[in-house]
Amino acid sequence: MERKSSGDDGGGERGLLHTWRGYSCSVTPERLLLPGPVLQVALGTRHGVLLVEGGQVYSFGELPWKQSQVPEPAKPTLESVLSGQRVVAVAAGSFHSGAVTEDGGVHMWGDNSSGQCGLSGLSTVPNPTPVALVDSDTSPPQTVPVLELACGEQHTLALSVQREAWAWGSGCQLGLNVTVFPVWKPQKVEHLAGRYVLQVACGATHSLALVRCLGPQDNHRPPVDKCRQCNQLLYTMTDKEDHVIISDGHYCPLGVELTGDESRLEAPAPTQVLKTSPSEPVLPSYTSTSHSPKGAEPSDHSQDSEKEESALANGALPESDSDPSAQSAAGVALGVKSSPYPDEQAVRDYLKKLSDNTQAEAKTAGGLHTLLPSAGGLPSSTPSSTLNSLVASCASAVGERVASTYEALSLKKMMNFYLPSGAARSGVPAGLTGVAGDNTTERVRQEESTQAKKSSSTGDIREEEAEGLRRRLSLPGLLSQGRYAVHLLSSSYGLLLSPRLLRKACRPRMRAVALTPLGGAVPEAQEVFPTLQTEVWSWGHGEQGQLGHGDNLARLQPLCIKSLNNKEVVRVAAGAHHSLALTSQSQVFSWGSNSSGQLGHMESPSTIPRLAKLSEGIRAWDISAGEKHSLLLADGDCFRPIIYYSGQQVKDGVEESQSKEPGQQEEREEEEERAGGYTQQPVLLPFCIDLGYVSNVFAGGQRCVALWDRNVMGLIASLHELAAAERKFYCKLCNIKTQIIRPLLELESLSAVLGPVALGLLQTLAGRFSLLCHLTGQHAASLTANLRRVREVKSLLVLDHASIFLDSYHEYCRAVGNFQVMGGFQTLTKPSLDFFGKSPELLKKLSECSEENPTMADLLVALFYLPTRHLDEYGRLLLKLATCFEVCSDDYQRLQDSCSRFEALALQLKRKRKDADYTFHFWKSFPGKMTDSLRKPHRRLICESSNKALTLQNAGRFSVNWFIVFNDALVHAQGVAPCKNLFSTHHVFPLATLWVEPIPEENTGIYGLKVITPEETFTLLASSPMEKTKWLRSINQAVDQALSGAGQDSASIGSGSGQKLEPPASRTASYTFYKDGRLKEATYEGRWLTGKPNGRGVLKWPDGRIYTGTFRNGLEDGFGEFLAPNKTLNKNDHYQGHWKDGKMHGLGTYRYASGEVYDGSFQDSMRHGHGMLRSGKLNTSSPSVFIGQWLNDKKTGYGVFDDITKGEKYMGMWQDHQRQGTGVVVTQFGLYYEGAFKDNKMMGTGVLLSEDDTTYEGEFSDDWTLNGKGVLTMPNSDYLEGSFNGEWGSGLKVAGSYFKPHLFDTDKDKTRAVKLGRLCVCAEDKWQAVFEECWSQLGCEAPGRGESLKAWENIAVALTTSRRHIQDSPEIMSRSHSRTLESLEFIPQHVGPITMERYHTIRLYLIKACDTPLHPLGRLVEALVAVYRMTYVGVGANRRLLPQAVNEIKSYLNRIFQIVRFLFPDLPEEGGLIPEPTTNQQDKTDQGSAAPLESPKPGRVVSSSALLLPVLLPRLYPPLFTLYALDKEREDDVYWDCVLRLNKQPDLALLAFLGVQQKFWPVSVSVPASKPAVGEKQQVLSSTKDACFASAVETLQQISTTFTPSDKLQVIQLTFEEITQEVQSLLKQDFLWSMDDLFPVFLYVVLRARIRNLGSEVSLIEDLMDPCVQHGEHGIMFTTLKACYYQIQHEKIT
Repeated sequence: MERKSSGDDGGGERGLLHTWRGYSCSVTPERLLLPGPVLQVALGTRHGVLLVEGGQVYSFGELPWKQSQVPEPAKPTLESVLSGQRVVAVAAGSFHSGAVTEDGGVHMWGDNSSGQCGLSGLSTVPNPTPVALVDSDTSPPQTVPVLELACGEQHTLALSVQREAWAWGSGCQLGLNVTVFPVWKPQKVEHLAGRYVLQVACGATHSLALVRCLGPQDNHRPPVDKCRQCNQLLYTMTDKEDHVIISDGHYCPLGVELTGDESRLEAPAPTQVLKTSPSEPVLPSYTSTSHSPKGAEPSDHSQDSEKEESALANGALPESDSDPSAQSAAGVALGVKSSPYPDEQAVRDYLKKLSDNTQAEAKTAGGLHTLLPSAGGLPSSTPSSTLNSLVASCASAVGERVASTYEALSLKKMMNFYLPSGAARSGVPAGLTGVAGDNTTERVRQEESTQAKKSSSTGDIREEEAEGLRRRLSLPGLLSQGRYAVHLLSSSYGLLLSPRLLRKACRPRMRAVALTPLGGAVPEAQEVFPTLQTEVWSWGHGEQGQLGHGDNLARLQPLCIKSLNNKEVVRVAAGAHHSLALTSQSQVFSWGSNSSGQLGHMESPSTIPRLAKLSEGIRAWDISAGEKHSLLLADGDCFRPIIYYSGQQVKDGVEESQSKEPGQQEEREEEEERAGGYTQQPVLLPFCIDLGYVSNVFAGGQRCVALWDRNVMGLIASLHELAAAERKFYCKLCNIKTQIIRPLLELESLSAVLGPVALGLLQTLAGRFSLLCHLTGQHAASLTANLRRVREVKSLLVLDHASIFLDSYHEYCRAVGNFQVMGGFQTLTKPSLDFFGKSPELLKKLSECSEENPTMADLLVALFYLPTRHLDEYGRLLLKLATCFEVCSDDYQRLQDSCSRFEALALQLKRKRKDADYTFHFWKSFPGKMTDSLRKPHRRLICESSNKALTLQNAGRFSVNWFIVFNDALVHAQGVAPCKNLFSTHHVFPLATLWVEPIPEENTGIYGLKVITPEETFTLLASSPMEKTKWLRSINQAVDQALSGAGQDSASIGSGSGQKLEPPASRTASYTFYKDGRLKEATYEGRWLTGKPNGRGVLKWPDGRIYTGTFRNGLEDGFGEFLAPNKTLNKNDHYQGHWKDGKMHGLGTYRYASGEVYDGSFQDSMRHGHGMLRSGKLNTSSPSVFIGQWLNDKKTGYGVFDDITKGEKYMGMWQDHQRQGTGVVVTQFGLYYEGAFKDNKMMGTGVLLSEDDTTYEGEFSDDWTLNGKGVLTMPNSDYLEGSFNGEWGSGLKVAGSYFKPHLFDTDKDKTRAVKLGRLCVCAEDKWQAVFEECWSQLGCEAPGRGESLKAWENIAVALTTSRRHIQDSPEIMSRSHSRTLESLEFIPQHVGPITMERYHTIRLYLIKACDTPLHPLGRLVEALVAVYRMTYVGVGANRRLLPQAVNEIKSYLNRIFQIVRFLFPDLPEEGGLIPEPTTNQQDKTDQGSAAPLESPKPGRVVSSSALLLPVLLPRLYPPLFTLYALDKEREDDVYWDCVLRLNKQPDLALLAFLGVQQKFWPVSVSVPASKPAVGEKQQVLSSTKDACFASAVETLQQISTTFTPSDKLQVIQLTFEEITQEVQSLLKQDFLWSMDDLFPVFLYVVLRARIRNLGSEVSLIEDLMDPCVQHGEHGIMFTTLKACYYQIQHEKIT
């Protein structure tokens, strides 16, 4: 059949297929020819299915289900039904087949008698037919896409894309809770729900699943909490006295189907329930051994011990069963002496036999991915694990009391989680801290042994045996640290469902720093790298032990094979009645039927997984199992794959004689053994060497198949070599871990020998090693998977995730170096010698050390540096792969790049090793006692001046100076020459804050270097120019690397000579000051410039003061925040604002601890300038507010003080915190005082008015206290004149005359009215500080003194700095705001004659500038608005203050206008004219400030009110208008009464009443648009109301919505225009008003407009009107409105 023709095999290079049977030397494989490369093969009992590239599927062999008989059974035939579907996976059961398409659809065909094809009603399915997996849990139900299928004899399993297992067919191997078979419809295997299934496999009557251990990434899957069948909880929680037990020990009792003899079950049912629970509680698993005749002894040490531990691992202590009665029942059942061990003597013999066996097997057992001590499988610890399992099984005789032992064991196990948290944090794997002699562990140790003594006679055996072990194991018994502890700590899988942990769940989870496998660091890595933390679950029939649970019972639901936990199983395979598992360490575990040696070993019982016997150095990487044979694909010495066969020999012709009936199986087996014989252990198939590069092996029925590739362009060979090298390297690392590192870490003497620092470093090192090991294992697994499937370069992890590899090696190498520098390997010598003996053969072999007779320390160094040699291997293999591609291809480029990265790292790590060596030898020879304080793990030596190459300038005659440059500091050691201990003191200068400059030589012959540190500057002298450059370069390079964060892995000198020579003068670093002064012991962190803090930084003093902000030249300068704790109040003072030369200077906010807040200007850290002080408890009810001028921390100048508790407000002059000078006081009761103050009291002449206009004018001596001459006037103008004495409102003593003016004495009457405002501060003197601040911001010492050019520069600076400040914290500012800022950056032209156009741009600029507080003008306006409101809101809303309020606004306008004219010097002064651009001369009126859209009218008078009122008034309007309303209250009330009365009239009556000429009466008015026909006219009837002149009325009403007088005048003008328009349309002609005609009509409009505060509006316009408008059109119209107002007040209705 072997045809070697070039043509008809399609020139196939890949996916070539050979098939054969048996293993005798004469076997020659035959080649099956197919149209393309074969991707996958699946073999049934007598048929097979092939998947060919392109997705076609072929069947071969006996296909009885096909209707038409196939002519040539051997020749593959195409399954044409599937053509057009892209099939990605195939599967074959005994007599049926399945295929999965690209979109996850399933097709089945073949025998369907048991429903295994998932189609009801057909006994056979001739052609592939779709089967849907429908998830009924979702609504609406959805079909589930599938990844892969596995087929057995009567059942099929599918693995969905969601990684859940589905099953259909018949038999308990489905794992479904059903009683009726067959199951036609695919159902989810609920028991695995919520777990991540990696692979499924089917034997004839059993099923296997490879499942990822539960980890944090599975938490998002909702766990199934109730059993679908019996509705019991799957997880139970039992609360014991001091801990909670969580058990997943639920087993569904429905449909329990037991195989074999019922008589085997002597124990009552509860034991059965326990026994088959998925978490396998410990006791039952032993009772079952006592019942089963076959495996009567706990055969495999690791399996049993692990069973115990894993029972704990599931948090199920033996008493964890949810039902206590079942518990006691189990105990009673066990009361009979069911233990298989006759007496203690027998036990001891057995132990001995086992421990010998252990030693033999230990070599292969290693490979936990963590380094927690004594995880099973090392020579030192396995005997104890056997012991533990024995103790447990012996103790089962005493049933319930064994519980106490376990309680103790579990307690001890939990102890490791509660070691001092510091230990865990410092990177010590939490379990190891016990080594440090932690007394808790000690106590538990004793407690445990006493417990054990109590429980049963086994106690004393245990004691004697365990004592010997304890001497070797530092940590108590094995269980204390058993696999569980390892599992929790290491696997970073944080589901800590352990008893004590649950109770303490509230505390933060412990950080197990050292041993977390990769995945935490790089988020995507977890998903990309294959997982090694796996479990194997099995279920179905178990007569042959094929379930691996140590018995021959069937399991209806998936159950975890505990002994395979932590074995890192990466693949499972199932033969007819046996099972195989392949681990990442290339070992094969097998269990089940061994009738033909198919397990690869001859040990019995075969009911638990054992290792197949492969000779040393053979690493298996693919497995497959057939009916009675197994195939293994492995690496030998070379990387070319070799095939091993174990199982029965097949003789030609035997096949036909076999009967199809399973009933005759026994006879058949004997027959076979006569016929062919079988292997005792796997045998190498000699012909596999001729097959090229085999990528997969498949077995099924009696057949074997191998897929192989030719070595195309060397690519295939290189991929195989890469994978083989990685597998070999992983096994090596695991050996080092289990045989060297773990035993060393477990030595009891370790902590005493090493001391805490070195021990911590060693544990970090072990952790790093572990991580590296784990990563290598994951990589090896992924490379193997790549070989089995795609065999391409694209998906290599080492390319996509090179940085993960590089980082791991980097970190690992750093850990080795740190340990080496601290002399760790030297101190390890003694313990190692004690442990490994005087002839360290093992070490020598593992470390590949080539020296003749190396010291122990050298061996250890070589061993720990061994992994770094693998980098060269990566480089070599990647380069080899690269050469398989064209130079210009992407693949070549990627491979080449990765290769160079690995090579570069290898070089760097070699340099690191050299550095560590150099440093270690330096410490060895270092004189004096300084070593301890200076020797730090990460510190490496760069150079030192012991050769007198460097001296200190101006040093004393006898002093000796020695300089040492480390990678993080310059050390200066000093001593006196004759002294015996040479160096008495030393000083350490951190490199991050060290600047070094060469001193120019200038013929002095001195080669000096100037060294600058924050607090010292000194000069070093070199002996020669060479030395000078060498030192300069070394120090600079060290500084540079310390700054770039590579401080801890700085390269040695000489490296990177091409680097820039000097590190930056400006840098970021942290430093603690030590010299006396303001900064003593303060720590600064931030930017530096040549030895001084400069830029942003944080300064913290030990007493709690903190400054955060900018620095200049070593001092706080710029914007910063300062916190100072106030000890007495136990709160902080907090300042936020500007600084200069280390002092608060400029604007800032100071919050005192007392609750006071000062907001304003500072100078020299004192309140100075304009500021506001609010005091009171947390300002909620601030009892007082002061706003005004400060001088050297005191209130001095004009200020407003609002005393909220008294309800008084003072506006006046201050001096030294006291009211001094003139001022005004108003109270909430309406009292008003203006006059003189002295020493904070009303003293001197003053005027006092009460609410009812009673007035006193005269002398005062204290607040509200009259004393001296004065005049008291009553509201009705009677007055008293004389001398007064006493407090106002409490009975005055008066000596004087009383006058009653005559009614006709009008002249005198006028003189009596008191003129207010004479004794208060004049408007120009108010708020000078606010204006001064603005001037100084513009760069002028005094108002108007300075250059406008400089002012514009200052404005630009202010805007840009504030913009920068805002960019740092954008949340401060809205978008419109930032747009305003941008537009302000354009400065209007401010020189040259002003035209209308330029006037306009100036006006717009001012509006914008006043809109943002970042502009000096905006700040000024903001401050003025604040002070104005502070003055006139609240108590300040007193009608007597109106004139002052108006004057204040006018004064603001003048003073701001002065600033505007300073900025725009060519602007004419107040009242000046702008020349009009046109000849058309008109009366100039208002400039229409509200409507900048209007075309500018020519000839404009410049006035401050026109320019600035639109900006200022809207913000001051509320308090101002309130004062007007209060002032005009009486008049407005009279006016309003009248308005209300007159408005009751209909339109025509009112027009008539007001005397409007009839010709102006509207006849019809436009109907409002809401009525159907728009624009219709409506007749005005006598009843019509509010219809005439409606538009004019509406217009006039808008007067209340405008702010500035000019806008209000505009509204009046528009109203007039509306009236005119209406009248014109009435008269149908042009028309000129006379005042007599117009007035009544306007009066009508005013009445109908119903403006409530018309009087206030009128006064406001009158007071603030632009003087140039008074005589124009607007003036006349305004007069008309005013006249209307008075007319209405005096209107008499007749």
